[in-house]
Amino acid sequence: MKISIGSDHAGFDLKEQLKKYLEDQGYEVLDEGTFSKDSVDYPDYGKKVGERVASGQADRGLVVCGSGIGISIAANKVDGIRCALVSEPLSAKLSRMHNNANVLAMGGRLTGFEMAQECLKVFLETEFEGGRHQRRIDKLV
Repeated sequence: MKISIGSDHAGFDLKEQLKKYLEDQGYEVLDEGTFSKDSVDYPDYGKKVGERVASGQADRGLVVCGSGIGISIAANKVDGIRCALVSEPLSAKLSRMHNNANVLAMGGRLTGFEMAQECLKVFLETEFEGGRHQRRIDKLV
């Protein structure tokens, strides 16, 4: 599975930690940046990840900014993206099961590494239930 990841400067540290976790788990990681703690604009990175996922170049995406809010909004501006902002594993699971989310967002200033790692693990391992949920997903376009 290919995972596109991106962050702004506030999410850089958590993105780097999660990137290592993903690589250690055998995922192919497409790092869209940023590549330092120098100040950048989160919409650029949310868009890059969203475009990779929407185009099929990546199977899923991960975006991180300080709160996760701004970068999730940016990713959701890309047609075909269903980005879910989560801070605990149950929301990550439900975002996949019920919403077929294809990008996960988290706040680097709000979510510790262990919690973020568990959220990401659950997000990547959970399948979409389909059924009655598909009708609702179809209304999101």
